[in-house]
Amino acid sequence: MKVTEILKLKNNNRYLFMKFLFRILVFAFVLQSAEAYSWGTTGHRTIAEIAENHLTNKSKRKLRKILGDQKLAFYANWPDFVKSDSLKRYKETEIWHYVNVTPKLSFPDFEKELKQMTVPNLYSAVQKQETIIKDKNSSKADKEVAVIFLIHLLGDLHQPFHVGRAEDQGGNLVPLTFFKENTNLHSLWDTKLVDFQKYSYTEYATVLDNKSKEEVKKIQSGTLEDWLFESYNKAAKIYSQTPINGNYSYDYNYKFSGIMEDQLLKGGLRLAKVLNEILQ
Repeated sequence: MKVTEILKLKNNNRYLFMKFLFRILVFAFVLQSAEAYSWGTTGHRTIAEIAENHLTNKSKRKLRKILGDQKLAFYANWPDFVKSDSLKRYKETEIWHYVNVTPKLSFPDFEKELKQMTVPNLYSAVQKQETIIKDKNSSKADKEVAVIFLIHLLGDLHQPFHVGRAEDQGGNLVPLTFFKENTNLHSLWDTKLVDFQKYSYTEYATVLDNKSKEEVKKIQSGTLEDWLFESYNKAAKIYSQTPINGNYSYDYNYKFSGIMEDQLLKGGLRLAKVLNEILQ
């Protein structure tokens, strides 16, 4: 698109111009490595693809009015990509992607700690996006950004180390090797374990999304607090079985790929539930 055409578009319709810039950012940042980002591109897109398979027709129509004709997977990684925005327009959102909770809490204490937090975090950010989407007075642009963040954050919620420990930055300070490559526990679960399976996101969604209606309903039950506590407990289990400076390969994949895939599926099914409830 020529500069003159862009300027003309801006003058005619500011929203469409911002939409254009938004899409350019998506394509620009997708070229960068997903190494430092939650679930990586494949994981987040898999979750989004599974969610799309379980949206009601009404939800699909309403999402089309907000996002246009693109699939949810197209937007699934944008909240990570904008961390690289040199203008820092989304700087405040960087702490939305995780929540650090004291280890070894019972559910009542875990829930209490979540609700008493005063600093923005994954828990509060999910609720904030839901409120914006539900609000009839929210602008279309605000709803668009909120939906995109919600798609992403429900994925983050199911990466166990996004409900991790402050002292090691959710596993980022736990060094190890995976197939002789130096990495850390967080990165292993963000990208390396997912990418080791060698699926595209559409293939992975197809492989994982095979539950009966009864099983889907069971997975979708519970509250936001329940889902966070589930990830919290899975992180504790993984911490205990992944000693610092360990050398891992096929054995680690054999032990944990099932948990990883379970979390991807749950993330997609629960995202669908949340969107269906908000958009009714």
